Amino acid sequence: MPIFCFLLLVVFSRPIWADECEQLPKPSVTVKLIEDSLTFNTQYSYKSLNNIGAGLARPGQQVLGLTRGNAIVRFSASTATYLDRAGRWECASPQLVLSVGYSPMTVYVAREFPEGSCAYKEIYEHELRHVKAYQSHLKAIEKVLAETLNQRFATGAPWRGPVGQTVASIQRELDERWIPYVKRELGRVDAAQALIDTPEEYARVAGSCGGEIKKGMRGVP
Repeated sequence: MPIFCFLLLVVFSRPIWADECEQLPKPSVTVKLIEDSLTFNTQYSYKSLNNIGAGLARPGQQVLGLTRGNAIVRFSASTATYLDRAGRWECASPQLVLSVGYSPMTVYVAREFPEGSCAYKEIYEHELRHVKAYQSHLKAIEKVLAETLNQRFATGAPWRGPVGQTVASIQRELDERWIPYVKRELGRVDAAQALIDTPEEYARVAGSCGGEIKKGMRGVP
């Protein structure tokens, strides 16, 4: 008889724990793309742009225009929790939102080439190819990021563990593993950007507009 009572206690206590946990929302991950409007800057000389873009330009090439996008990775998290009656265990349901993108994104054209000129148009259109590369890469990795993060965090049921440890554990994992991972994925855009800045493309732009660009670089009106 004591064994029978013990078994009844186990049978009835486990569904109560499960039912309370199941009232929590399911864990989820949402990926939001940061798509700010472009800003334009024509304040710098081409020599200044060469200094700014020193790490990007090919040796011997002049930087007449530049596109810069700052990689942004930002996680926000809210976690609904339920504590068991003994105060030893908790159920937790993380709701994660990843905001990711290149912001701000600025297109620079050297001030030697005034807006409306043929040279400005050529340089500007070249830089828009870089803008498109940023935007295309962001769209391309959106699904990959969502699938990878959902596989890890959207487990279909609340997490269970010692009281007070779930939120800190999730934040630590985001900081140490997932923020670096997303930054690496954003950084892969550099390969696409390099395909735009070929020696042939540099030569084409520099030689366009009947020598207008070369004259601008020499300071000739």
